[in-house]
Amino acid sequence: MTAQTKGRIRHVALSVEDPWETAEFYKEALGLQEVTELDGPLAEGVFLTDGVVNLAILKFKTDEAAQGTGKDYVGIHHIGFWVDDVVEQGKIVRGTGAEWIMGDPNNPNGYEVKHLDLSGIIFDIAAHGWAGSQKEPGQADNIVHANPQRRLAKFDDRRAAARAKIEARKVKAPMETAAAAE
Repeated sequence: MTAQTKGRIRHVALSVEDPWETAEFYKEALGLQEVTELDGPLAEGVFLTDGVVNLAILKFKTDEAAQGTGKDYVGIHHIGFWVDDVVEQGKIVRGTGAEWIMGDPNNPNGYEVKHLDLSGIIFDIAAHGWAGSQKEPGQADNIVHANPQRRLAKFDDRRAAARAKIEARKVKAPMETAAAAE
């Protein structure tokens, strides 16, 4: 029998229409820090962190890449758990009824292994964490995943447009509040 280990929620992925506008919102509204940008075969997006948890803000490229939610779905797409041993923890989650959907379940150094829980909600497990996340904050044996702070030049225009929208909303909000108070 495999020993039970504790998974740590260290990753939440959102599926959105415009990752840059959503990222600017969370940076401005809640002070999250940008970690990196992504343009991969499955999705493009922006990764943020609060210093412990990684928030992936993604636009999936195809329905297949969206792993069952559809590429136009908007909402929480999946959550990720940092585990001690992805192979052994995978055996536990599948033995408990989870359905494997993506990633190599036998690769201890793989990126993520995605599953569906009993309600069909996507979750993944990883043994390395996500950019900007910490495994055991405050503990002597804490592991901090690197924060590459990488920006892709190809997204400069989208980033600037998103920033301009946020700034326009900031100007508009006080005027709407004043008008409502009258």
